[in-house]
Amino acid sequence: MTWSLDNEFETPGGMIRWTALGSGEPLVLVHGTPYSSFLWRDLAPALARTRRVYAFDLLGFGRSEQREGQDLSLAAHARNLARLLDHWELSNPSVVAHDIGGAVTLRSMLLEGASFRDLTLFDAVSGGEWERGLFQLILEHAEVFHRLPGYAHREVVAGHMRHATNLGYPQAVLDAFLDPWRGETGQAAFYRQYSQIKQEHTAAYEHLLGEITIPTRLIWGTEDRILPPRYARWLHERIPHAELHWVEGAGHVLQEDAPAQLLAHLTSPFDSPSNTAATSERERA
Repeated sequence: MTWSLDNEFETPGGMIRWTALGSGEPLVLVHGTPYSSFLWRDLAPALARTRRVYAFDLLGFGRSEQREGQDLSLAAHARNLARLLDHWELSNPSVVAHDIGGAVTLRSMLLEGASFRDLTLFDAVSGGEWERGLFQLILEHAEVFHRLPGYAHREVVAGHMRHATNLGYPQAVLDAFLDPWRGETGQAAFYRQYSQIKQEHTAAYEHLLGEITIPTRLIWGTEDRILPPRYARWLHERIPHAELHWVEGAGHVLQEDAPAQLLAHLTSPFDSPSNTAATSERERA
């Protein structure tokens, strides 16, 4: 399970670590919370057989810098993604995004002027009423969570991560996901990022979703408990030409629950607009 980020990029809020693999047309992978680019450890090398694949840890996550005072809002992450694209000299890459990575990517495209060749969103925060569950509790009681004893904090994070998978994690994988959030620094970083991720930053672009014209693919686990299937349908209604594919029996983290099926979707050509509706119905059936 080796996964390394050998490069650094300095942003106004701190240092982001990133890596690039393979050669060919560029493909950027954007993870969500409370994870890191470690989610891409198996998919990135597979995709890199035919593409130039870029992966990074969002600021405040994984191996990127964690410190007091960071702006870790969806708006700030979107600006950092746009900065990274400029740094990589990518004017029109393909983008694949998961969880809040979806909102980060959409903001970057719709509000920050980033240009993409095509877009794949899976089990992604995009809009609507998604401030719920742990998100909502932390927003309402941030100081209580900050004061949790270390053992209680670890159980909160581990429980939240287990809730995201329908199949479970090997212990070594769960430990790797938990590692950035351990200790005093990690615990502070965990609640710092959650307390800044707010619905208002997706509401800002919702009215623009219908203006997306690039090829767009939506992929969703039928057993996602974090963002249940109704969120996929909400997004599909607002990007009418987008493909919609369901992965039966998978939870929120398709990278862990259904990596082969996810890879198959990511390496398949996009449907033509005339075939999109038929494909969506066929996949759901």
